[in-house]
Amino acid sequence: MTRRPLLLVEDTPSLQLVYESVLKTAGHAVRCADDAASGLALFRTLQPPVVLLDLMLPDRDGLDLLSELLAIKPDTRIIVITAHGSINKAVAAMRAGAHDFLVKPFDEQRFLSAIGNALADAGPGPAAKPSGSVTAPPGEFTGTSEPMQRVYAKIRSVARSMATVFITGESGTGKELCAQAVHDHSNRAHGPFVPLNCGAIPPELLESEVFGHVKGSFTGAIADKQGAAAAADGGTLFLDEICELDLNLQTKLLRFLQTSTIQPVGAARARKVNVRIICATNRNPLQEVRRGRFREDLYYRLHVVPIHMPPLRERGADVVAIAEAGLTRFAQEEGRKFNGIDPEVATLFQRLDWPGNVRQLLNVLRHAVVLNDGPAVTRAMLPIELHHELEHREDETPETPRPHVTLEGLIGRTLAEVERMVIEETISRHGGSIPKAARVLDVSPSTLYRKIEAWKAAD
Repeated sequence: MTRRPLLLVEDTPSLQLVYESVLKTAGHAVRCADDAASGLALFRTLQPPVVLLDLMLPDRDGLDLLSELLAIKPDTRIIVITAHGSINKAVAAMRAGAHDFLVKPFDEQRFLSAIGNALADAGPGPAAKPSGSVTAPPGEFTGTSEPMQRVYAKIRSVARSMATVFITGESGTGKELCAQAVHDHSNRAHGPFVPLNCGAIPPELLESEVFGHVKGSFTGAIADKQGAAAAADGGTLFLDEICELDLNLQTKLLRFLQTSTIQPVGAARARKVNVRIICATNRNPLQEVRRGRFREDLYYRLHVVPIHMPPLRERGADVVAIAEAGLTRFAQEEGRKFNGIDPEVATLFQRLDWPGNVRQLLNVLRHAVVLNDGPAVTRAMLPIELHHELEHREDETPETPRPHVTLEGLIGRTLAEVERMVIEETISRHGGSIPKAARVLDVSPSTLYRKIEAWKAAD
C-alpha cells in the first residue's frame, strides 16, 4: 500500500477506469489525469513516487512530458504505457529515463508487478558524485577505468527495472558477469539466475531447452523436462549469444516476451511465468537484422536498455588490476608462491590487443602459475603465442608500405592462397590490428590468430 498516491496519466476513459480499479483493489491510492497539462499540474502538487504515463496523449507527446517530469523530480519512477505497434517509443522512453514500460495489452499480474518494482526502488536517488570520482565495481568486476565506470552506473540504474537489458561486446569481455550483476542488484536477487548459451545448443534441441517438453513429445523425450524459462520463474533468464537463435525460435521468443506465457513442446496448454530477460551477443545485432538473420520486431523488443562491454584493450590500467587479482586467485588454487607481476610484464600487458579479452588474460596468468613457482610473473613465463604477438608488435614498421591486393593478383592462385592474401591485406589496412580486421571480415579474432599461427608453422 502506498502512502503517497500514484499518478495515472491516461486519456482513454475506459482504460483509465480499469487501471484505477486494479490499483485501488491492490491497496494503492491513485489520482488520474486524462491529458498532459492536467497530469503535469497534478504531478507538481502531489509529487508522486510513481507515475503511470501513456505515451499517446491528446495535447502533447508523452516523451516530452516524461522528460519534464524527470527534470522536476529526477527520482520519480515513471512506467510508460504504449501500444504494441509503437514499441520503439517505449525503447526511446527507457533511454530517456523511464523506469519500466508496459505494452498493451498487458495482464493484471504484469501491471502490479511493474508497480511493485517501481515502488520498491522509489525514493531519493544516490547523492551526486563529484566529477572524476570512482565507484566500487558491482558484482565480481575488477577495474575502475572510465569505460567501466559507465558500465557500473548503467547496471545500478537499470537493475531494479523490469526492462530487458541487451549486452553487447567481444567474447571474453564479461557479458555474463554484467548480467549477473544486474540480477544481483535487482528486486529479483532472491530468485534464480538461469544462464543459457544459445550458441552451444543444437538448433533442434534449443526450443526444448528454453521452454521445456513433456514426456513422449518427440523421440528421446523419456520424461518431462523443465525449460530454462520455467526454471527462471521469479528471477532472471540470461540468453547468451541471442543472435544464434534460428528464426522459428525467435518468433516463439517474441510471443513469450509479449505474453509472459510458455508452452513446453508437446504440452496442451500454456502457463504464465514471471521472468526478466537479459540477453547478450558478440555480434552487431542491428547488422544481423539488416542481413535478415534476426527479426526486427524482436530486436526492438529486446534492445531496450543496451550495455556495451568495452574490450580489454580500451580499459587502460584495468588490465594490470585484473591480472593481479587473477594471479592471487590462481596462486592460492595451485599452491604457488607468486606475489606480483614484473613491471616489464605489466607494461607489456597494457600494450597488447588482447583479442580474447579478460578470458585470454586469465588464461595467460593460469599458464604462468601452473608452470612456475614465482615469486613474480616475468616475460619468460608467458606462453609462446604471446611472445609471437609481442615480437610482431615490436617489429612493426608502419612506414614500410605493403602492396595492395588486386583482382589480377588473385587469378591463378589457390583458394587457400587467396584467403591468406585477403586476410593479411585487411590486417595491414587496419594498422596491424587483428581485432579490427576480424570485425571487417565478420569472423572471430581467435580464428585469425589460429590461421596466422598455422601459416607461421607451414612457412
